[in-house]
Amino acid sequence: MQSLKPKVAIVGTGNVGSSFAFALMQSGLAREIVLIDKNEKRTQGECMDLNHGVSFVQPAKISAAGFDGCKDSDIVVVTAGANQVPGQSRIELTRANTDIFKQIIPQIIKFASEAILVIVTNPVDILTYVTLKISGFAQGKVLGSGTVLDTSRLRYLISEHCKVDPRNVHAYIIGEHGDTELPVWSNADIGGMLLTKYCPVCDKGCENHKELNEIFMEVKNAAYKIIEAKQATYYAVALALVRITEAILRDENSILPVSTLINDYYGISDVCLSIPSLVNRKGVEKYLTIELSPEEQALLKHSAATLKEIIKGIQL
Repeated sequence: MQSLKPKVAIVGTGNVGSSFAFALMQSGLAREIVLIDKNEKRTQGECMDLNHGVSFVQPAKISAAGFDGCKDSDIVVVTAGANQVPGQSRIELTRANTDIFKQIIPQIIKFASEAILVIVTNPVDILTYVTLKISGFAQGKVLGSGTVLDTSRLRYLISEHCKVDPRNVHAYIIGEHGDTELPVWSNADIGGMLLTKYCPVCDKGCENHKELNEIFMEVKNAAYKIIEAKQATYYAVALALVRITEAILRDENSILPVSTLINDYYGISDVCLSIPSLVNRKGVEKYLTIELSPEEQALLKHSAATLKEIIKGIQL
């Protein structure tokens, strides 16, 4: 049977994968959504639950399948992997998920060699790099969810602090999706006005940008706080994935801070980092070399070096 288009396959139906499937179904972007997971019973249950609501949304076919369900997909989103457990180091988690990816990525590309691969599993930047190496795909066809969510958190918190619509806040988190990420304050703006010029005329009375640093720390620690409160984060990342999916399926040429392979970016090469990138039907068509302050350049290089050190500890 010929697949409906657009078609999105989701590999991994845990909290993130199932939340994304729900958000994607509501968005109306995909005519066919396929769920794939080693836990077949759970996947069947997720499909039943979602299908019971299809009369409330635009027409969509939702099904469970093996890896052959990836066939004819426009996008394959990978959320499968082990979760970090207490006492487990990042390198141990990376090795565990690299071993999982060595099993699942060849199965995906066997059936979906033309699809765009969107990696969500953490550590997302390293696993995006791992997927590129395993798949042999062109670099633009593999991208990570990166700091799309972190950037949304940043814009929301700035908007709350400054009492403006978050859609009028333009600021990015770049680098690793994790502890070494950094905000690009040097070219952040509200309504086209750089923060460096907006803050002095704002009635909030901020001084020495202390408040901006507090906002960034809130962004960086947000996931830890949510996990402490409810064991996992999944709603906002699901919406971030819908945004990435939308940019690809609608060929939008949207600028999103997805994780992509960079070369000679402020002297950084051969590592996947989140950089504002042009996202369309090709995946990442190109990334933008945005102007960074000397301090931001140093922080980005530190982020890249941290990831490269972890990559050294895994076998590809």
